[in-house]
Amino acid sequence: MEALGPATAVAIALALVFAFTNGFHDAANAVAASVSTRAITTHRALAMAAGLNTLGALLGTQVALTVGSGILESDDVVGPVGLVVVGGALVGAICWNLITWWLALPSSSSHALIGALAGAGLAGGVEVHWGRLLDVVVAPMVAVPLLGFAAAWALTAGLRRLLAARPYHPTMRRFRLLETVAGALTALGHGLQDAQKTMGVMLIALAAGGLVDLAGAGQEVSAVPLWVRLSAAVALGAGTWAGGARIIRTLGARIARLDAAQGFVAQAVTAAVLCVSAVGLAAPVSTTHTVSASIAGAGGARRMRHVHWVVLGRIAFAWVATLPAAGLVGAVVSRLLAWLLGL
Repeated sequence: MEALGPATAVAIALALVFAFTNGFHDAANAVAASVSTRAITTHRALAMAAGLNTLGALLGTQVALTVGSGILESDDVVGPVGLVVVGGALVGAICWNLITWWLALPSSSSHALIGALAGAGLAGGVEVHWGRLLDVVVAPMVAVPLLGFAAAWALTAGLRRLLAARPYHPTMRRFRLLETVAGALTALGHGLQDAQKTMGVMLIALAAGGLVDLAGAGQEVSAVPLWVRLSAAVALGAGTWAGGARIIRTLGARIARLDAAQGFVAQAVTAAVLCVSAVGLAAPVSTTHTVSASIAGAGGARRMRHVHWVVLGRIAFAWVATLPAAGLVGAVVSRLLAWLLGL
């Protein structure tokens, strides 16, 4: 591997800081339902999520290559201008993550990163692939919550009918075990999704520094260096361990109160959507959107009034605001960096 230049090294460091904030902001979402139903303790849940996020991050590169070459025109993101765009985008995404984490709002780190990339790219004169952005971000932003809600609602309603004649407490004990397994799969799927987004931005930084060729990368795993995959995986896992408990409280209890069967359904639906979208579609979808909608669907199948619609509305507002807010910060920071560097 060629040595990193100082500016490229700073961009890579910012990408790893973003992965860390992504971890403590998002990754604990995978186990929120399991903690709320007492299937597993918070401490053990965070340890499990951290380990499986790290493992999941090493299992694929398709989403990384989609982010690396599908949002901004690769030929425009070169040299100092390209590194300024990457730096501005990462600062924008990190700021939005910190703001929403402090407010305990489960917004999407994925959309913060992609929105900030688009904003910084516009400010830096880089061509943004708007059609691709519509396909891989905006369309899933609408479709995935609807799919998660509908699937969780239907499966929970079906389970309730099947289990109606069974003794409640022994049945819930069995479902707590299944719920823990589903939470583990969700954590694995989150690593497969979100760490790869960090890898994608690291690839953009390396391409700007002349160290990789994104235009010829295709979908080859070898296009993502092993050290990029390992460092992004470890940063995401460390962030999960450090701060995940804050968002657990919002997702685990404030959207809807679940029993173990409902929690199992919510997490099983989330895991399925994350893994299929990463492996089958190479699409960067939001774990936060999926798990929030699945929890609401599972809770609403019992009674719609059990869903805390005010909390869900606050989360929905954060979802809508994330792309433009992160994009604006990314644009401002990239312009400021360009001015400071005389570019």
